[in-house]
Formats: sequence, C-alpha cells, structure tokens
Amino acid sequence: MTTPQRAPGGFPVVGIIGGGQLARMCAAPAAELGITLSVLAEAPDASAALVIPSAPVGDHTSVADVLAFAAHCDVITFDHEHVPADVLAALEQAGLPMHPTPAALVFAQDKIAMRERLTAAEVPCPRWVAAHTAADVDDFGQRVGWPVVAKTPRGGYDGKGVRLVGSSPELADWLATAQQQGEPLLLEERVPFVRELAVLIARSPSGQAAAWPVVETVQTDGVCTEVLAPAPGLSPEAAREATAIGLRIAAELDVTGVFAVELFEVSGDDGSHVLVNELAMRPHNSGHWSMDGAVTGQFEQHLRAVLDLPLGSPLPRAPWTVMANVLGGDYPDLYPAYRHILARDPDLKVHLYGKGVRPGRKIGHVTVCGDDLADLRERAGHAADYLQGVITE
Repeated sequence: MTTPQRAPGGFPVVGIIGGGQLARMCAAPAAELGITLSVLAEAPDASAALVIPSAPVGDHTSVADVLAFAAHCDVITFDHEHVPADVLAALEQAGLPMHPTPAALVFAQDKIAMRERLTAAEVPCPRWVAAHTAADVDDFGQRVGWPVVAKTPRGGYDGKGVRLVGSSPELADWLATAQQQGEPLLLEERVPFVRELAVLIARSPSGQAAAWPVVETVQTDGVCTEVLAPAPGLSPEAAREATAIGLRIAAELDVTGVFAVELFEVSGDDGSHVLVNELAMRPHNSGHWSMDGAVTGQFEQHLRAVLDLPLGSPLPRAPWTVMANVLGGDYPDLYPAYRHILARDPDLKVHLYGKGVRPGRKIGHVTVCGDDLADLRERAGHAADYLQGVITE
C-alpha cells in the first residue's frame, strides 16, 4: 500500500473505504479544510481514484488489504455500507477510529436489525415482520392487507432487493434463497404515503449534531430522480417531527458522521405524520443538493463530523434548491452535452462522477438554486434529460 502524503501542520489523514462517487465528492471540501484523503479503491479508474492522489487498489472484504490501508490513516469512514463484519472487527481490534462505528453501521447493513431497534425505541415505522416461511408471508398479508412489501435484509438499494407482492408464491424463489442462507425476509405493510421525504443529520463523536431542512425525494421506478429542498408544502409540525426523529435516531444508535433517514409522509385526520422507511449511514443522494444549496454541504460536514471538528451551519443559501440525478443513457460521450448545458444555464451546477455511461446508472447530478421552484425544476430536469439523451435541444 502506498503512503498518503500528509499535509504539514499536524493535519490528519482521513481514510475512506470504497472509491465511489461519495468518496469522490469529499475531495474538494477536504482540500478546503486542509486535510488529506486516502481512498481504498476497487480499481485504478474508480470514481474517487480519478481525483484523489492517494487511492491504493484493494478489496474491502479482505482483512489484510483493509488493515494495510488503514495503517496510514488517522480515522476511517466509508463510501458504502458493505464492509463485512470480520473486517470491521479487525479494524476495531487494531484500535483504528471508525465513523460510523460497527455498532451503528449494522443498522444500515441489516434492515431487520434496524426495524427491531427502531421499534424497541418506539420510533414510528410501518408494520413489519421477519418471514421465514410461506405461512409467515400469508399470515402477515392477511393481517395488514395485500399487497405487502418484501425486502432482502442486506444489500438492496435503488429499488433492488424490493418486491411488491400479492401472495406468498410470488416470493417462492426469495424464500428458498433465504432459507439456504439461514436468514428471513423482511416484510412490511404497503404504506399509503403522500410522498417520500428525507432528513439528513450530522453528528460528531462528542455529540454535537446538525440537521439540514427536510427534503422531498421524487422516485422513478424505485430510483431517486429529483430532490426538492426544502420539501414544498410540508407543515412546520411535520418538519419538526421528521427532524426530531432523525436527531433521536442519531443519539439512540450513537451514529457519527452524516447519515440519512428516509421517510414516508402519511396523512391522517390529525394532519401529516412520518414513518421511517430506511437508514443510510453515510452521505446520501438526498443530501447532494446541500453541496451548492447550503452553507455547509454534506461532504464537508461529514469530514468535520468524523474528525470531531465543530460542525458547520446547515442553513440553506436560497429559498429553494432542486437537485436532479443524471442517469446514464445511450450516449457515452458526455462532454458535448456537458458544454451545452453549461452554456444554456450559467447558474446550473453540474457534478459528474467520472463513471462510464450505462443505461440507468447514476453518473452525476445537477443542482440549481433560486426563488421560483417551478422554474428550478424545469431547468434541473432539462439539464439531466439532456445529459441522458432524452432530449436533444
């Protein structure tokens, strides 16, 4: 493993396991803060490896690779939640500080563990059960009503590992696999939600916490395509409830760093309320708007938090910020389209991840801030569609 070049003046080295776009987007704020990043990358051309000089290639599932990488770092954090338990245990035994800690990270790695812990803490969640057999599925469906949402407890994201089913035979293949692995499936009631929300929280080891405004996330085929900050039309009461839930989870689970709570907004006779959908123990797609739309973006805040530095202000810079995800289309040569949208809208901020184009793959995002929400949505959507090749003018 190569040794990262440490900045003079006693500034630390932050090691990030995983070389994806989340690690990549830490590069600019790390430079501004004066700290050095080192990334354990999957390949020499991984997203983060293209912009971070210290990016040794290694396997995040290998204890030897991870320990060799971490030996040159002052603190370890993560680009993703898929580092195995034995690797985390080896890091912990070596005395290397990790944020989030393995004790907190498990609640993002295992959705059943997350549901158990949140239910015990009386955090509002959909009704759920761990299902081992077809009979368990039938019992749950009859109790809460069909269809129900089935999830694999580990590894699912962006609509993967999730099924909406109307009967137990529709889960026969998943149940067979789960029984072979000795793990149940997670079943949840289908929530008649009004929309999906997210609250982003930062918390430092010393317990300081900060929360950005609650946002609305717009999903297309299970993939987030747009984020509206703050969530338009959200009542102050619901916004306070969502923020309080996020801060409470951070304290209950002793989360350190930036993490996201994905929520359902549901409407009742006494107004709107929220239910917790899922947790992400890292900077999150729902917080990308903050890079340009908040005083302190989520990636700077994450670095501050994992180093136990004073947290920055999460306040918005404009009344509205709209973020649109850029998904891969049929045109691998992005640069001409990139030049066009920069010329068309000088106020637009474009963040591309250095990834090869593949249909449906997240390859970047755009943000735009201002006073007119409808105008911002049109402009962000146009830019994302133009980069994807959905429109050509």
